[in-house]
Amino acid sequence: MVYAYIFVKTQTGSSTELVDKIRGLDLVAEAHVVAGEFDIIAEVETTDVHEVLQTAASEIQSLSGVADTKTYISLEA
Repeated sequence: MVYAYIFVKTQTGSSTELVDKIRGLDLVAEAHVVAGEFDIIAEVETTDVHEVLQTAASEIQSLSGVADTKTYISLEA
């Protein structure tokens, strides 16, 4: 199993709306609005690392209000 965390920076005022959309994505197990450099952290679970990249690059980054993302793949199962 591949576990990854996608950190999402949003445009001002759009975190609450975006977290609901991100939670609705197929591979997203959890997503939370957080304080700090990024506004949302999403946890992704899948069997293929390429699906993590697809979720970050195509699905999350294409949402209106997303300014930037960083993806971290867990090295532990």
